[in-house]
Amino acid sequence: MSGQDAGAPAYRVWALPGIGEVRAGDDLAKLIAAAEPGLVDGDVLLVTSKIVSKAEGRIMEAADREAAIDAETVRVVARRGTLRIVENRQGLVMAAAGVDASNTPAGTVLLLPQDPDASARAIRDGLRDTLGVEVGVVVTDTFGRPWRSGLTDVAIGAAGVRVLDDLRGGTDAYGNPLSATVVATADELAAAGDLVKGKASGLPVAVVRGLAHVVVPAGDGEPDGARAMVRGAADDMFRLGTSEAVREALNLRRTVREFTDDPVDPGAVRRAVAAAVTAPAPHHTTPWRFVLLESAESRTRLLDAMRDAWIADLRRDGRDEESIARRVRRGDVLREAPYLVVPCLVTEGSHHYGDERRDTAEREMFVVAAGAGVQNFLVALAGERLGSAWVSSTMFCRDVVREVLGLPAGWDPLGAVAVGRAAGEPKERAPRDPEDFLTVR
Repeated sequence: MSGQDAGAPAYRVWALPGIGEVRAGDDLAKLIAAAEPGLVDGDVLLVTSKIVSKAEGRIMEAADREAAIDAETVRVVARRGTLRIVENRQGLVMAAAGVDASNTPAGTVLLLPQDPDASARAIRDGLRDTLGVEVGVVVTDTFGRPWRSGLTDVAIGAAGVRVLDDLRGGTDAYGNPLSATVVATADELAAAGDLVKGKASGLPVAVVRGLAHVVVPAGDGEPDGARAMVRGAADDMFRLGTSEAVREALNLRRTVREFTDDPVDPGAVRRAVAAAVTAPAPHHTTPWRFVLLESAESRTRLLDAMRDAWIADLRRDGRDEESIARRVRRGDVLREAPYLVVPCLVTEGSHHYGDERRDTAEREMFVVAAGAGVQNFLVALAGERLGSAWVSSTMFCRDVVREVLGLPAGWDPLGAVAVGRAAGEPKERAPRDPEDFLTVR
């Protein structure tokens, strides 16, 4: 091997000619075996999803490709004009749900295989039966990538291949610990195959030889398929496009009343406050203040004083002790939260007119602005994956709150916000028809 160390790692990749046009019902394993009867143990087959879809009859008549995309979409991630990035039925986030109008007769579209991992297993099993070889199979499709121009092939289905190479816990050449390195082996194989298959050369299958270590022999258990490479929602830091994220963030803001014991990142709360103070306000004022109760002692001292004031109010109302205990328990959501925030209204800069009508309207204008700030705060917390419950209780004992927390006389508490990691998924909220809340003139 001229110019290459004979002992250096190397592999060979080549495309298979002779596959021909694939039709519904064709046995891909037999077609591949006929095109390359010399396959050996440890080879990896890279199979374009288009021929898998054709063999599995995933062709549909569709005069309107957009309607087909709608049918295959479970979630819109981003939309720019007619271009849609969506999550499809296979859990893949990609353009147009993988619905393809190329290399298929006019008036039809190709859908991705229903279960690409199962498709890969079928091809692998078929090659074992036909040629008696143990190979890996990767079903590939073309993807764009965030922050990168251009397209490449990635793995959407796999069988007999270690799709991920987890290097965490090891060290690099300098002895530094590897704490985040997980290599997408199946995607690297798919891209290597794309270099020889091309996009329009009619070569839908490639073979990689020399990387037998990524192939799992029969009897060692079937490794995870390519589905294991799809990042879950909880770990996806970029789940939504910009405009979609704005709308979804409002829906993420849900009242949470049960929290885990996980500590709350004070930095996340401060970032939420930064979002809060972008709310509109009258007369170029800043009517928001946020008191952060980060110590258990400060939370307990405030809640005990508020409880005593509430009990005194309820006794003056003539409530019996059982009724009082029941009502006081409603405040447990604040006690059980690992973090409390008391938003306050300040009316510095407000105008004074000297008549009740305009002075009342002026204060209400400031209250509305403060409420907008609190809403911003709650939405931003949701964006930080923090649950919250905005409870009105501090508004009913403002003097007590100001005294316990040492707040200025001009700060009016606007409830308390319980903050923490939600102990479970909130219940589904029934959609509301906006028409029920509209009056058009």
